[in-house]
Amino acid sequence: MIPEKDLKIFKVNELIKDFNATDIGDDHLFVGLETPMKKDAFKLTDKEKKQRIAHLFEEIMDVLGLDITDDSLKGTPNRVAKMYVDEIFSGLNPANKPKITLFDNKYQYNQMLVEKNISFHSNCEHHFVPIFGKAHVAYISSGKVIGLSKLNRIVQHYAKRPQVQERLTNQIAEDLKRILGTEDVAVIIDAKHLCVSSRGIKDESSTTITSYYGGKFGAPEKIAELQNYLKD
Repeated sequence: MIPEKDLKIFKVNELIKDFNATDIGDDHLFVGLETPMKKDAFKLTDKEKKQRIAHLFEEIMDVLGLDITDDSLKGTPNRVAKMYVDEIFSGLNPANKPKITLFDNKYQYNQMLVEKNISFHSNCEHHFVPIFGKAHVAYISSGKVIGLSKLNRIVQHYAKRPQVQERLTNQIAEDLKRILGTEDVAVIIDAKHLCVSSRGIKDESSTTITSYYGGKFGAPEKIAELQNYLKD
């Protein structure tokens, strides 16, 4: 018998076999939980990655016809390389994952805890242009609690990589479930995609909302309670 995961992959491949990347466009037809990474993704050191990225980005600038000897531009390849490795894509490296400490739930607080309006910036993996918005994270303690700032750090870690919003939502939720030892986790993301507003359809007003409701949050009354807390 074919495992369910492999069967789903087979069905998706059958659906898209007659389409190329241009036909598919921005549609998220084949989004897995894990960020697509090469097996030897960390063979190079961060310093080596910056050197290669700077060299390659200098070539891109040259192809575009920019004068890379100009005082304003000559430092750009190194700045971009540093930004990619140390900042906006730093979440690709597991070594940068935030260290998390849990505490006993001494207050015996057994209702949902909600951290809302966590600002984040990510990048669309289809065009490498920004995704930005707010994440709302909630959980019900199973005996342990997490520092509030750590919820923000977990969101930022998974945002700092090429992403699609569906994967970002699920990665945050799955990591919180693992850390907290509970299924009772909810994640809602409301974000704007510059690949929609600055190119393509050029829609300036739309945002995208994705959600994950696990455990007790799957009950309609809990969803309603959470939605009530998120109202401005």
